[in-house]
Amino acid sequence: MRRTKIAVAVLAFAIAMVGPLLVEPATASAAQIDRIDELSPTRSAIFVESPSMGRIIQVQVLHPAAGGARPSYYLLDGLDPGVNQSTWTNATDAEGFFSNKNVNVVLPVGGQASYYTDWQQDDPTFGRYKWETFLTQELPPIIDAHYGNGVNAIGGLSMGGNAAFILAVRHPELYRAVAGYSSCPDTTLAMGAVMFSIANRGGDPVNMWGGPGSPAWAEHDAALLADRLRGKTIYLSTGTGIPGPHEGEVKPQLAENIVLGGPVEVGVNSCVIAFEQRLRAMNIPAHIDYSPTGTHSWSYWQDTLHASWPAIGLAIGA
Repeated sequence: MRRTKIAVAVLAFAIAMVGPLLVEPATASAAQIDRIDELSPTRSAIFVESPSMGRIIQVQVLHPAAGGARPSYYLLDGLDPGVNQSTWTNATDAEGFFSNKNVNVVLPVGGQASYYTDWQQDDPTFGRYKWETFLTQELPPIIDAHYGNGVNAIGGLSMGGNAAFILAVRHPELYRAVAGYSSCPDTTLAMGAVMFSIANRGGDPVNMWGGPGSPAWAEHDAALLADRLRGKTIYLSTGTGIPGPHEGEVKPQLAENIVLGGPVEVGVNSCVIAFEQRLRAMNIPAHIDYSPTGTHSWSYWQDTLHASWPAIGLAIGA
């Protein structure tokens, strides 16, 4: 185990003005490392003191055993993330899959129903959520100082994929590629599902971006801001909700998917189709992985994580 205390000045990233809905981020205060626990030669847990959230956030990093700077893939969790680790390492073979690849996989821990965004109001259930500030301002300098080279991609499953596209359009200078696994990047289309998912976990969705029709919803809609994805590698995957080869595999992380995984994926599929049509109308190329079967569950996300890597890895030079 290695423990360090390193103050890191955090950069405020300037976003080019592309349309009236762009909101420039506030400059974050300096974040610092509380400690680093070396969990294995290829996996480290970094505990970061986040000024924006007023607490320590754990971030686990998968990395090659050899040292040196390399590109980073920020990989976000779903609505119900793991407590002590990302569900990507708990429910898939991500650690083994990336062990021989020249990339850091950056896995934030926590953020239930957060959509990895800055909430307008503190929530009685979740407390202070300032995930956008943490992920785009406080964390990248720390990752780059220890592991990275400033070249990034971002992706996620379900909620995390929605958030990945939102962060990519709000901070286009940060990412060369963006991926969503069973995700709906169209915030307006998914508004009802987003609000229900937060309320279903005890939060008040109005505390995030205000009520329906509030300007902040449009400011976090990757479909409305899709032009900012131009030039990036884009990957989206979806099943159809029809049971496929993995339905017999019960994942304890999301046992509810046995019942809900089919209907949820039907909705995701419709959203991905609509989003692809929007991209095509704007002449923005994208890799869309349509499966004829498959539900909203982890075994399929492991498959599509593998399938997406050639495109994502090429985009960041990993």
